[in-house]
Amino acid sequence: MKENITKKMLDFIDASPTAFHVVDNIKTELLKKKFTELKETEVWSLKPGNYFVTRNDSAIISFKVPKKDFKGFHMIASHSDSPSFKVKENPEMAACGAYVKLNVEKYGGMLCAEWFDRPLSVAGRLVVDKKGKTESVLVNVDRDLLMLPALAIHMDREANDGHKYNAQTDMLPLFGDEKSEGKFFDIVAKAAGVNKKDILSHDLFLYNRFKPTFWGANEEYISSSRLDDQECVFSSLFGFLNAKPVDYVSMHLVFDNEEVGSTTKQGAASSFLKDTLERINDGLGRSRQQYLAAIADSFMISADNAHAVHPNYQDKADPVNRPVMNKGIVIKYNANQKYTTDGVSAAQFKLLCKEAGVPFQTFTNRSDMPGGSTLGNISTTQVSVNTVDIGLAQLAMHSPYEHAGSKDPEYLAKVAEVFWRK
Repeated sequence: MKENITKKMLDFIDASPTAFHVVDNIKTELLKKKFTELKETEVWSLKPGNYFVTRNDSAIISFKVPKKDFKGFHMIASHSDSPSFKVKENPEMAACGAYVKLNVEKYGGMLCAEWFDRPLSVAGRLVVDKKGKTESVLVNVDRDLLMLPALAIHMDREANDGHKYNAQTDMLPLFGDEKSEGKFFDIVAKAAGVNKKDILSHDLFLYNRFKPTFWGANEEYISSSRLDDQECVFSSLFGFLNAKPVDYVSMHLVFDNEEVGSTTKQGAASSFLKDTLERINDGLGRSRQQYLAAIADSFMISADNAHAVHPNYQDKADPVNRPVMNKGIVIKYNANQKYTTDGVSAAQFKLLCKEAGVPFQTFTNRSDMPGGSTLGNISTTQVSVNTVDIGLAQLAMHSPYEHAGSKDPEYLAKVAEVFWRK
């Protein structure tokens, strides 16, 4: 199990420092399996087979059309982005006449303190001038490039009593000494294989350089950057590639910008899913009535990681619904619809778990503690389908180094395969 799924997942995450790399690596896997790439700028004429379409290089929808006329759409949705720091325009900042820092801003809600004193680098995409036209180029400066040094305890005696970090003054990484001024984009351009003068713009993010690892007495745990939500992205993709659809169009959905609200052209609140569903229906020559009937007979699994009960902060968890790593897929509930699970969708998902031979558990927030939201309730504002919110249990969510169970990716892959072949 560990070697077949979880190890491959950790290798995937290690090779995917940004949402752009997530999508590029998924594309690579799909092309190996002979999927056909579709373009949103072209007219689609479809037949039974396997396809994918991307938006903004950071969101991707893959789907399999069965050989006979289909009843509806079976979808699993996850997201490609994770909390980080984005590099601003004109990022270099001189300091003390001896240093150069990078000017960055927060992307999403992260645990700031965990970014200090660990090797960092930069990855993302560059938009370059290619003979008068724009072209996107992926880049990853694959070496220890930056550091965010903590302030010594001698200069902040209250550091261990709690600290509120200022993103503009406390969270700017050190790039080099005074001789490094003007060299940041030299380094980035070299890593991307482009000329510095051709760079028009960029979407660059910091990422943690610590490698993923197995740990624990029996290697029952894993740690990695970006487990939220690449763990669900990869595990569901593994099941998707192994499943053969019969009565439904199988769809693997990966949206961007979940960590900042999903309200972008490539987020779950965008028209990306709705546009794709309608174009699948139209591209197969089906009527509007057939489309609406298919939507009514569709189901979505919104897969975004869940909080495990913390061994040192057990009082932060609900008294009864307390997920544990390696104990199965977590079904997430919220009365105020931060999660879209209801009695019907939960029951259907439990049956899937039973058929797959996979354990499941439940999560709710403490009644006096608001939680976050995720893809399910956002995407259903665009396309109304029955949806369940699930995830894999983890600790240290939104840290640059998160922790989860080594068995759980296999559970999600198994359920995904059963879901898509039914």
